[in-house]
Amino acid sequence: MYDETPQHKANFIKLAKEHYFDSTLFHRVIQDFMIQGGDPDSKKAQPGQHLGMGGPGYTVPAEFNPKFFHEKGALSAARLSDQQNPTKASSGSQFYIVQGSVISNQDLDMLRVDMNKIMEGLRKMYQSQDPAFKPLFDSLNQLYASGDQAAYNTKLASTASRVEKYTNSKVTRELSPEKIKVYTTVGGSPHLDGDYTVFGKVIKGLDVIDKIAAQPRDPADRPVQDIRITVTVEEKSRKQITKEYGYQYPQ
Repeated sequence: MYDETPQHKANFIKLAKEHYFDSTLFHRVIQDFMIQGGDPDSKKAQPGQHLGMGGPGYTVPAEFNPKFFHEKGALSAARLSDQQNPTKASSGSQFYIVQGSVISNQDLDMLRVDMNKIMEGLRKMYQSQDPAFKPLFDSLNQLYASGDQAAYNTKLASTASRVEKYTNSKVTRELSPEKIKVYTTVGGSPHLDGDYTVFGKVIKGLDVIDKIAAQPRDPADRPVQDIRITVTVEEKSRKQITKEYGYQYPQ
């Protein structure tokens, strides 16, 4: 867990030492995306019971750090949606571990745009009822109706400069060479960057994430067979961690 996200780190360690997580479930798993746990309501949940709303009764303020992103193995905090939670505060206990997938080179352009900001900008352009925008929206509507999601997303990304000019706000993001390398080789879920706090990383046992994510699940993405969690805390120096696991800390 990262020193640069001190509130999340301290909270997770506190709960772990209190055995808060023990016997909770990975209650939501989606292959090629993530596995989620930490809901106290899952400890005695009945088969088929809907989960995901439990917690300790408090949230943790967002601690975004551009050094940490949603690569495979990232430990991140779950949270309520923006509509209910505009400050993006994290759940007090629920977390997820990223599995994700490898991003192809042609999809890199999609990583460089913030789709939420583009959609917000397009909404403002549409509401302006400026006839100059009609061909653009006709084209987008046709692609959406065709069901070709990839072509539709590509078209959305291509509107970035036009949206920026109209809204006078930036909708693109810079991608470091490190991010590009990781997302195109190791993989991850880059669309979550900047919206959910990443506060740690799995540095051993990535194959276990793959096995959990591949389990059969019900329509609510809960594994059909319960997968229980036990969390213990062991403190080691950075030097020990690098020596034992080969992990190099970000500068």
